[in-house]
Amino acid sequence: METLVERCAGLDVHKDTVVACVRITTGTEVQTETATFGTMTKDLLALRDWLTSFGVLLVGMESTGVYWKPVYYVLEDAFGCWLLNARHLRNVPGRKTDMADAAGIAQLVAHGLVRPSFVPPKEIRELRNLTRYRKAQIEERGREAQRLDKVLQDAGVKLSSVATDILGVSGRAMLRALVGGAPDPGALADLAKGRLRSKIPALREALRGRFGAQHALVVGEILAKLDYLDETIERLSEAIDEVIAPFARQRDLLATAPGIDKRTAEGIIAEIGVDMSVFGDAEHLASWAGRCPGQHESAGKSRSGRTRKGNKWLRTYLHDAATAAVRTKASYSAAQYARIKGRRGHAKALGAVQHSILVSVFHMLDRDQPYQDLGADYFVRRHSPERRAKRLINELTALGYKVTAEAPAA
Repeated sequence: METLVERCAGLDVHKDTVVACVRITTGTEVQTETATFGTMTKDLLALRDWLTSFGVLLVGMESTGVYWKPVYYVLEDAFGCWLLNARHLRNVPGRKTDMADAAGIAQLVAHGLVRPSFVPPKEIRELRNLTRYRKAQIEERGREAQRLDKVLQDAGVKLSSVATDILGVSGRAMLRALVGGAPDPGALADLAKGRLRSKIPALREALRGRFGAQHALVVGEILAKLDYLDETIERLSEAIDEVIAPFARQRDLLATAPGIDKRTAEGIIAEIGVDMSVFGDAEHLASWAGRCPGQHESAGKSRSGRTRKGNKWLRTYLHDAATAAVRTKASYSAAQYARIKGRRGHAKALGAVQHSILVSVFHMLDRDQPYQDLGADYFVRRHSPERRAKRLINELTALGYKVTAEAPAA
């Protein structure tokens, strides 16, 4: 088998150890050297020096949890580093020890039998750490808000049945008064502000429950945690604004698309970066992200077309964007969703919109151009008027109507 890389190494990475195997090919002779290192920084620097002493050009390692990250970050400036998909390596049988794993990875890299996974550059990785943690805090805030309503329901307080947002200015004032021991529903309802004051009679009934001391304790803790999460999210957003400053133009370009707001644009950039040349084309990006149908054909028969999982964080951002985009009136996304939903259902239609959004993201970043909507009538315009008229006439004829059509004047 042809050797593509004469001096390479394979790393079998664990939490506390890294087994490294250097493979050197000289003509038809193959020399291997194996050593084990720790994962402390000084040990990883020793690993780097050891690999340098052999003149290694390319290092391959399996993506094992998060343990590969410190190893990759120490070595990426000194060598070409390939992060390898564990599913691809499992297809190679016969490797049962750590040293054999490292030697097997080195052999696959030497012969070009594996492809590297996408690892974003340092500045994008910093942004990714912040956006992912902010997203986790936003989701935690949503869970706390749900817990709050459950506690109120347990106490017989039906505030969410009257107020659209129980955590708005009026809702928080009523909840703080409840926690403070104010039991009078009339006084609580009078704390309503703005348009909610028109619902004061309904509020009096909704706030008449059996709110006890244990409810006050739990609601008070939930409100305190919500305040803390709001402050955390705000601080993270400020830090993200600083880190994403070099990519502010790309973020603003993405925000021109329906369904993509500032936060979603920041999250998408953090997951795929701004350099689309690493993916090649929009189809490869959609495949990498797991936002296109799978393909499994054997003996001329197409079997399961199950969609791959892909990047779960990117999938979340695309889901949020698609959910908002299909509600945008007179847009291509809304028309595409309505066209597919009737035949394939909500989930398939939303998945198709996610794919379209990701393709648009690729072209916006690749061409440095804002979003250009195809229009809600795209699926009508793409066929000639004569073809559409013929189809409509055929449908009416099939229903038993006699149709006489006259072409419009030129």
